[in-house]
Amino acid sequence: MPNCLVIGANGLIGSGIVDALSKSNNNVVAFDRYTDQKIQFNQSDNVKIVKGDFLKLEDLKKSLKNIDYVFHFISTTNPIISENNPTLDVETNILMTVRLMELCVKNNVKRVIFPSSGGSIYGENMRPKTIGVYTEDDLALPVSPYAIGKLTIENYLRYFKNKFGIDYIIYRISNPYGSNQSDKSLQGVIPIFINKIKNDEPLEIYGDGTMVRDYIHVSDVIRMIQLTFDKEHRFDVYNIGSGQGTTVNGLVQIIKKISNKNPKINYIPKPSTFVESVILSIDRFKNEFGVVPKITLKDGIKNIINEK
Repeated sequence: MPNCLVIGANGLIGSGIVDALSKSNNNVVAFDRYTDQKIQFNQSDNVKIVKGDFLKLEDLKKSLKNIDYVFHFISTTNPIISENNPTLDVETNILMTVRLMELCVKNNVKRVIFPSSGGSIYGENMRPKTIGVYTEDDLALPVSPYAIGKLTIENYLRYFKNKFGIDYIIYRISNPYGSNQSDKSLQGVIPIFINKIKNDEPLEIYGDGTMVRDYIHVSDVIRMIQLTFDKEHRFDVYNIGSGQGTTVNGLVQIIKKISNKNPKINYIPKPSTFVESVILSIDRFKNEFGVVPKITLKDGIKNIINEK
């Protein structure tokens, strides 16, 4: 059975990846800090829980022995943190990813799987003909520190492949959401809105609410990765999204209708580095692997509200 290391195993996507890998008969090393959080995945016999710090090289070294696939699903920042402290992204995510890749080379890792940002990596400087719909061939010109960091890591993955022959797949994921997503974090507008509506708190919306995003349920993300991470691949980069755009105002209307509540809305200034519209074309992924998302936005939101 293949040996897989999931770094960031207790996160929204990482925990689902652990479950998916263990169910498909892989040996899984589930690496995370596990601080102030219950374990989000099933503790199966073929899952080894390793408590470690991504920022400590010795912790990574111990976890990489006899590993075939590395799922680099941890991030020390989010878009808001990176916006306020861009050097933190460089000093932690970028630097430690380079060190991780050096360790992967030394340990003869077969492939590295990295979730990049499909929601912000393309920027707005080079719009394709279909406004806001981006393919992997569109030039990535990110304007936010978070997306710049993601693209930098993508470039380093290409460097390590060219120099050392270590394979990789990059999944540029749009805006994932799901039941395990924290409603107290600064990332993930859907659980934040649902929690505020539940508690009769006003919603804060950047700009005038016309920003368009491509929302995809995390279970679709996990399934699309699990079915393809170990396959032969024509490309190194694949978009993963729903292929459908929804404005923030439209998102609020869906949540209001399902929850049967009418919250107060406060519109606040939009950061200059926020992209106005992002919808991902998933034609490359769909045509090569034949896998598409299954859960609609309305059904996904309904499931989260029913579980609250």
